[in-house]
Amino acid sequence: MFAAERRQLILEMVRANGAVSLRELARVVQTSEVTVRRDVRALEAEGLLDRRHGGAVLPGGFTRESGFPQKSHLATAEKTAIADLAAGFVEEGEAIVVGAGTTTQELARRLARVPGLTVVTNSLLVAQALAHANRVEVVMTGGTLRGSNYALVGSGAEQSLQGLRVSRAFLSGSGLTAERGLSTSNMLSASVDRALVQAAGEVVVLADHTKLGSDTMFQTVPTDVITRLVTDEPPGHDDRAATELQALADQGVQIAVAGGAGAGHGAAQQGLDATEGRRGPRRDVPLPGQRRSHAPGGGGGAPQLRPAAPLSEAQGGRVADLAPRRR
Repeated sequence: MFAAERRQLILEMVRANGAVSLRELARVVQTSEVTVRRDVRALEAEGLLDRRHGGAVLPGGFTRESGFPQKSHLATAEKTAIADLAAGFVEEGEAIVVGAGTTTQELARRLARVPGLTVVTNSLLVAQALAHANRVEVVMTGGTLRGSNYALVGSGAEQSLQGLRVSRAFLSGSGLTAERGLSTSNMLSASVDRALVQAAGEVVVLADHTKLGSDTMFQTVPTDVITRLVTDEPPGHDDRAATELQALADQGVQIAVAGGAGAGHGAAQQGLDATEGRRGPRRDVPLPGQRRSHAPGGGGGAPQLRPAAPLSEAQGGRVADLAPRRR
């Protein structure tokens, strides 16, 4: 296939889906990711699309947000691995909040197996994934339906979260940087996510490597409020994502990297302690002094927070934890 034909096909795929990973583009045009990356760079120079870590999206910068159908086709394997790992941090009988997003929807499917769980959510997709789960109680916020991501937003959603106290919040977003933390392209979604954070003692962000280093318009969770990031192993060529992970760790964020047998190898060269031969996440360590240990405001006492539950061998996840650099 000639370069012009490849680029036309790439452009058609991005226009049809809104966002497509480099891996998927390489598979469809039957060439290497290196070649596809070169094509995407050329198309970006012409203003026909925007590059993102690990993929390409329609042009629009900070204000554009892809809808659910487009997001669901981006980094699907990575989101599955992240959801598998994140589910291991949820214990039987816990009360948690789960925000909207394609990665949190994957998490919800796995939470259906956790007995005695209470899940508060503003996502119709999360609620649907848990609708038939035995011994899992689902509590939905009020609010106005935002059809592009099947989430409830607005003052009704925010007011329904007032006074709520849970142990953890699991959130996703459009971008994650060490400088600004988690961000999204929609003001209403950002406002609800901030209300979810206020209800939780710990904040766990689920973000695949394509979101690392991306910054969008509205900040939802500042870096110093994020307790843990669950992500996947960035490709070996993605130095920026690995650098962003280390910068997050330097600010006290606990990093859990999901992957198969090779997880941790590439990032180890960027300062990653791969904890060779050990399976499952490391136990939680005390949070840095500037972090809050409980949710501010609200009435009633928060549930006592327990260490994260280790993953079982059957889950097949392998976790590596980034440690802050010695200064």
